[in-house]
Amino acid sequence: MHFLTEKLWFPPVSDAEEDGLLAVGGDLSTERLVLAYASGVFPWYSEGQPILWWSPNPRMVLFPEKLKVSKSFRKTILSEKFTITFNTSFADVISNCAKIKRDGQQGTWITSDMKNAYINLHKQGVAISVEVWQDKQLVGGLYGIDLPQRKVFCGESMFTKVSDASKVGFYHLVQLLKKKRYRLIDCQVYSKHMESLGAEEISRQQFLQHLNC
Repeated sequence: MHFLTEKLWFPPVSDAEEDGLLAVGGDLSTERLVLAYASGVFPWYSEGQPILWWSPNPRMVLFPEKLKVSKSFRKTILSEKFTITFNTSFADVISNCAKIKRDGQQGTWITSDMKNAYINLHKQGVAISVEVWQDKQLVGGLYGIDLPQRKVFCGESMFTKVSDASKVGFYHLVQLLKKKRYRLIDCQVYSKHMESLGAEEISRQQFLQHLNC
Protein backbone atom coordinates (compact mmCIF):
# COMPACT_ATOMS: atom_id res chain seq x y z
CA MET A 1 0.00 0.00 0.00
CA HIS A 2 1.23 3.49 -0.84
CA PHE A 3 0.90 6.62 1.31
CA LEU A 4 0.24 9.80 -0.65
CA THR A 5 1.61 13.22 0.21
CA GLU A 6 1.01 16.62 -1.39
CA LYS A 7 2.76 15.38 -4.53
CA LEU A 8 0.24 14.91 -7.32
CA TRP A 9 0.68 11.29 -8.42
CA PHE A 10 -0.69 7.77 -8.10
CA PRO A 11 1.26 4.52 -8.04
CA PRO A 12 0.66 1.93 -10.77
CA VAL A 13 -2.71 0.27 -10.22
CA SER A 14 -0.97 -3.09 -10.41
CA ASP A 15 0.34 -2.27 -6.93
CA ALA A 16 -3.18 -2.47 -5.47
CA GLU A 17 -3.84 -5.03 -2.76
CA GLU A 18 -6.08 -8.02 -3.41
CA ASP A 19 -9.18 -6.10 -2.29
CA GLY A 20 -8.32 -3.21 -4.62
CA LEU A 21 -6.90 -0.77 -2.08
CA LEU A 22 -4.10 1.16 -3.77
CA ALA A 23 -3.19 4.14 -1.62
CA VAL A 24 -4.01 6.18 1.48
CA GLY A 25 -3.89 9.92 2.03
CA GLY A 26 -3.48 12.83 -0.32
CA ASP A 27 -6.39 15.19 -0.80
CA LEU A 28 -9.61 15.65 -2.75
CA SER A 29 -8.43 18.52 -4.92
CA THR A 30 -9.94 18.80 -8.38
CA GLU A 31 -6.55 18.07 -9.94
CA ARG A 32 -6.03 14.89 -7.93
CA LEU A 33 -9.55 13.60 -8.54
CA VAL A 34 -9.26 14.17 -12.29
CA LEU A 35 -5.93 12.34 -12.30
CA ALA A 36 -7.43 9.52 -10.23
CA TYR A 37 -10.32 8.80 -12.59
CA ALA A 38 -8.09 9.11 -15.63
CA SER A 39 -5.82 6.51 -13.99
CA GLY A 40 -8.60 4.04 -13.14
CA VAL A 41 -8.63 5.02 -9.45
CA PHE A 42 -11.41 6.36 -7.22
CA PRO A 43 -11.78 7.47 -3.57
CA TRP A 44 -14.00 5.48 -1.22
CA TYR A 45 -13.90 5.81 2.55
CA SER A 46 -16.09 6.54 5.57
CA GLU A 47 -16.25 9.50 7.93
CA GLY A 48 -13.30 9.43 10.33
CA GLN A 49 -11.09 7.40 7.99
CA PRO A 50 -8.18 8.77 5.93
CA ILE A 51 -8.82 9.09 2.20
CA LEU A 52 -8.64 5.61 0.65
CA TRP A 53 -7.98 5.15 -3.07
CA TRP A 54 -9.11 2.02 -4.91
CA SER A 55 -8.58 0.21 -8.18
CA PRO A 56 -10.44 -3.11 -7.88
CA ASN A 57 -9.89 -6.22 -9.92
CA PRO A 58 -12.27 -7.26 -11.42
CA ARG A 59 -14.06 -4.04 -12.34
CA MET A 60 -17.82 -3.74 -12.78
CA VAL A 61 -18.75 -1.98 -16.03
CA LEU A 62 -21.69 -1.53 -18.34
CA PHE A 63 -21.21 -1.43 -22.07
CA PRO A 64 -24.02 0.95 -23.16
CA GLU A 65 -25.26 -1.34 -25.93
CA LYS A 66 -25.76 -4.12 -23.35
CA LEU A 67 -28.24 -2.24 -21.15
CA LYS A 68 -31.06 -4.60 -20.17
CA VAL A 69 -34.59 -3.22 -20.40
CA SER A 70 -37.35 -5.55 -19.24
CA LYS A 71 -40.87 -5.34 -20.64
CA SER A 72 -42.22 -3.87 -17.40
CA PHE A 73 -39.40 -1.33 -17.23
CA ARG A 74 -39.96 -0.33 -20.84
CA LYS A 75 -43.61 0.35 -20.01
CA THR A 76 -42.45 2.64 -17.20
CA ILE A 77 -40.15 4.51 -19.58
CA LEU A 78 -42.89 4.88 -22.19
CA SER A 79 -45.41 6.06 -19.58
CA GLU A 80 -43.52 9.37 -19.33
CA LYS A 81 -44.51 9.77 -15.70
CA PHE A 82 -41.05 11.15 -14.96
CA THR A 83 -39.29 14.23 -16.28
CA ILE A 84 -35.52 13.94 -16.83
CA THR A 85 -33.00 16.77 -16.64
CA PHE A 86 -29.21 16.95 -16.69
CA ASN A 87 -27.05 19.15 -14.47
CA THR A 88 -29.83 21.27 -13.00
CA SER A 89 -29.59 20.19 -9.32
CA PHE A 90 -26.21 18.55 -8.77
CA ALA A 91 -25.93 19.52 -5.11
CA ASP A 92 -29.40 18.16 -4.35
CA VAL A 93 -28.63 14.88 -6.12
CA ILE A 94 -25.39 14.24 -4.23
CA SER A 95 -27.04 15.24 -0.94
CA ASN A 96 -29.84 12.74 -1.51
CA CYS A 97 -27.33 10.05 -2.46
CA ALA A 98 -25.56 10.68 0.85
CA LYS A 99 -28.79 10.31 2.84
CA ILE A 100 -30.10 7.13 1.26
CA LYS A 101 -29.90 4.02 3.42
CA ARG A 102 -28.22 1.04 1.77
CA ASP A 103 -28.27 -2.61 2.75
CA GLY A 104 -25.13 -3.69 4.59
CA GLN A 105 -23.82 -0.16 5.05
CA GLN A 106 -23.73 1.95 8.19
CA GLY A 107 -23.60 5.66 7.52
CA THR A 108 -22.36 6.98 4.18
CA TRP A 109 -19.11 7.20 2.27
CA ILE A 110 -20.26 10.52 0.78
CA THR A 111 -18.76 12.69 3.53
CA SER A 112 -19.09 16.47 3.64
CA ASP A 113 -15.59 16.77 2.18
CA MET A 114 -16.56 14.41 -0.64
CA LYS A 115 -19.70 16.43 -1.38
CA ASN A 116 -17.77 19.68 -1.55
CA ALA A 117 -15.08 18.12 -3.74
CA TYR A 118 -17.58 16.75 -6.26
CA ILE A 119 -19.59 19.97 -6.31
CA ASN A 120 -16.33 21.68 -7.26
CA LEU A 121 -15.82 19.06 -9.98
CA HIS A 122 -19.33 19.82 -11.23
CA LYS A 123 -18.51 23.53 -11.42
CA GLN A 124 -15.53 22.57 -13.57
CA GLY A 125 -17.77 20.53 -15.87
CA VAL A 126 -16.15 17.25 -14.82
CA ALA A 127 -18.92 15.81 -12.63
CA ILE A 128 -22.44 15.61 -14.03
CA SER A 129 -25.84 14.76 -12.62
CA VAL A 130 -29.09 13.32 -13.90
CA GLU A 131 -32.28 14.42 -12.16
CA VAL A 132 -35.61 12.59 -12.17
CA TRP A 133 -38.71 14.63 -11.37
CA GLN A 134 -42.33 13.76 -10.65
CA ASP A 135 -44.88 16.48 -10.06
CA LYS A 136 -41.99 18.96 -9.88
CA GLN A 137 -40.41 17.02 -7.00
CA LEU A 138 -36.93 15.48 -7.20
CA VAL A 139 -37.61 11.75 -6.77
CA GLY A 140 -34.44 10.19 -8.13
CA GLY A 141 -31.08 10.86 -9.68
CA LEU A 142 -27.46 9.93 -10.10
CA TYR A 143 -24.08 11.56 -10.57
CA GLY A 144 -20.65 10.66 -11.81
CA ILE A 145 -17.47 11.73 -13.54
CA ASP A 146 -17.47 12.41 -17.27
CA LEU A 147 -14.33 11.60 -19.26
CA PRO A 148 -15.39 12.67 -22.78
CA GLN A 149 -11.93 12.40 -24.32
CA ARG A 150 -11.81 8.76 -23.22
CA LYS A 151 -15.48 8.05 -23.98
CA VAL A 152 -15.97 6.73 -20.43
CA PHE A 153 -18.46 7.74 -17.75
CA CYS A 154 -17.63 6.85 -14.14
CA GLY A 155 -20.83 6.34 -12.16
CA GLU A 156 -20.61 7.28 -8.50
CA SER A 157 -23.99 6.96 -6.81
CA MET A 158 -27.74 7.07 -7.38
CA PHE A 159 -30.84 7.45 -5.25
CA THR A 160 -34.55 6.91 -5.64
CA LYS A 161 -37.60 7.94 -3.65
CA VAL A 162 -40.11 6.43 -6.06
CA SER A 163 -39.98 2.98 -7.62
CA ASP A 164 -37.86 2.90 -10.81
CA ALA A 165 -37.01 6.62 -10.68
CA SER A 166 -33.24 6.22 -10.62
CA LYS A 167 -33.44 3.41 -13.20
CA VAL A 168 -35.27 5.71 -15.59
CA GLY A 169 -32.63 8.38 -15.05
CA PHE A 170 -29.91 5.84 -15.72
CA TYR A 171 -31.68 4.67 -18.87
CA HIS A 172 -31.73 8.21 -20.26
CA LEU A 173 -28.07 8.69 -19.35
CA VAL A 174 -27.16 5.51 -21.24
CA GLN A 175 -29.10 6.68 -24.31
CA LEU A 176 -27.19 9.97 -24.25
CA LEU A 177 -23.84 8.20 -23.90
CA LYS A 178 -24.71 5.85 -26.75
CA LYS A 179 -25.33 8.83 -29.02
CA LYS A 180 -21.92 10.19 -28.02
CA ARG A 181 -20.34 6.79 -28.76
CA TYR A 182 -19.09 6.19 -25.23
CA ARG A 183 -17.32 2.88 -24.77
CA LEU A 184 -18.40 2.04 -21.24
CA ILE A 185 -19.83 3.14 -17.92
CA ASP A 186 -17.64 2.38 -14.91
CA CYS A 187 -19.73 0.89 -12.09
CA GLN A 188 -16.63 0.26 -9.95
CA VAL A 189 -17.56 -2.80 -7.89
CA TYR A 190 -20.10 -5.59 -8.23
CA SER A 191 -23.71 -4.96 -7.29
CA LYS A 192 -26.72 -7.14 -7.98
CA HIS A 193 -28.72 -4.08 -9.03
CA MET A 194 -26.24 -3.08 -11.73
CA GLU A 195 -25.92 -6.67 -12.90
CA SER A 196 -29.69 -6.72 -13.42
CA LEU A 197 -29.27 -3.75 -15.75
CA GLY A 198 -26.64 -5.52 -17.83
CA ALA A 199 -23.40 -4.59 -16.08
CA GLU A 200 -20.63 -7.19 -15.96
CA GLU A 201 -17.23 -7.72 -14.41
CA ILE A 202 -14.08 -7.41 -16.51
CA SER A 203 -10.44 -7.55 -15.48
CA ARG A 204 -8.64 -4.43 -14.32
CA GLN A 205 -6.37 -4.72 -17.36
CA GLN A 206 -9.33 -4.82 -19.73
CA PHE A 207 -10.83 -1.80 -18.01
CA LEU A 208 -7.58 0.14 -18.36
CA GLN A 209 -7.42 -0.77 -22.05
CA HIS A 210 -10.87 0.75 -22.59
CA LEU A 211 -9.95 3.76 -20.47
CA ASN A 212 -6.77 4.45 -22.40
CA CYS A 213 -7.97 3.80 -25.95
